[in-house]
Amino acid sequence: MDSTQTGMTVRHPIHTPYDGSSKLFTIGLKPLDFDRWIEVDELLLPHLAEKQRLYTEIPEKVFVEEDGTRDAQREVLDLLVAHLEAAHPGTHRRSGVDVEPIGFETASDRLPPALREAPLAKTSLLVQEDLILMRRDERGWRLAAGSLCFPSSWSLQEKFGKPLQEIHEPVPGFGPGTRPAELINRMFDGLQGQAVERFNWSIQAGDALYHPLSNVERTDRATNRPSRFADGDVDARAFIRVERQTLRKLPLSRDILFTIRIHLDPLKLLIRHPDRAALAVSFAEQLLALDQQQLDYKGLTADRDRLVEFLSGMACTP
Repeated sequence: MDSTQTGMTVRHPIHTPYDGSSKLFTIGLKPLDFDRWIEVDELLLPHLAEKQRLYTEIPEKVFVEEDGTRDAQREVLDLLVAHLEAAHPGTHRRSGVDVEPIGFETASDRLPPALREAPLAKTSLLVQEDLILMRRDERGWRLAAGSLCFPSSWSLQEKFGKPLQEIHEPVPGFGPGTRPAELINRMFDGLQGQAVERFNWSIQAGDALYHPLSNVERTDRATNRPSRFADGDVDARAFIRVERQTLRKLPLSRDILFTIRIHLDPLKLLIRHPDRAALAVSFAEQLLALDQQQLDYKGLTADRDRLVEFLSGMACTP
């Protein structure tokens, strides 16, 4: 097997939402069986180690919580402990009243002192997912607590405490007053005993899991439209970043847990996929379908054509 720049194992992509099944800038929620709630793979320990590094170096950038959310955080911990013990016994084992990943002790002293009593921070070191707690008030569903170690071009600090319509304000077509914004709020309100999932995807330069972007940086990127591949080396530096997102309403608090699992694979890895031609064609078609505002939001304006050319060449490879 190959490895990425950070030494992480590379394998065939687990999810390929760019096949047309999950188009960009759509809501695309689908029902989710609870036994498929959390994904665990061979990158569990490296991902947890990276979370631990971020907690040690920049805890204020990767964890937030409002007063009064600890009971809901404990509810998340209890649900995940039960799920991991039942669904992932090969990677997680019982440790007292909790579970721990095999090969990674999740003792509270791994966390900075300010976070050792925060159940959501402890929970985040059990799984590869980021964990966001949404709570309803008169403004709608707001971000009340969260562990976000692997952001996909956004800032947890900037979104903390804001309602959904403000969180999504920079997203083309999803800002306050738009139909998608209203639909998302209604979906959150209507979520009951079931869980749902959706996928989002993008292209980034390099294999960094921690990939934040502030509002100022986003505006600058959309204005100046820099290339992510100034040296033209798409083959070596382009990575597909897939977000698998799930939503689940907590039975006791009635808050909503939003999970985000990042899958990061080199774009060139698609050439090994048995459906590479179809995937490459679909991928290119979706990039070509993005309008200027969407390209600027994704930071793809300068590079879209060369990415399409690369994918087209892959589709023609025998």
